[in-house]
Amino acid sequence: MNIIIDTHIFLWSLSEPEKLSENKQLELQTPANSIYLSSISITELMIKASIGKLDINFDPIDMAKQSGFQLLDFGAEDAMSLKDLPFHHKDPFDRMLIAQGLTRSYPIMTDDAKFRQYGCKLI
Repeated sequence: MNIIIDTHIFLWSLSEPEKLSENKQLELQTPANSIYLSSISITELMIKASIGKLDINFDPIDMAKQSGFQLLDFGAEDAMSLKDLPFHHKDPFDRMLIAQGLTRSYPIMTDDAKFRQYGCKLI
């Protein structure tokens, strides 16, 4: 299964894995799953670090690769689906992750309850 992880899932997997449910931990560790960290999450981390909202003292690309996660670019087709996406969620980074999951039919691993208001599959 192809799974996109939300930014907080990535951070928790690195520094606070106990925050992840057993099911999420199992999905992250299942060799048959391809776990994707979106370029949107990298963008979110770098913007929040640049404004002092997050302290990022590591290279998220290297950490993703070391964790066995694959990188997923946000493409033009993903962006096009934002036009018709309802505004249940105001966070632009989350909206882009939702659009990416919907466009590619990949489930999203998140603990954000607002994602449930969209037609994407969640883990």
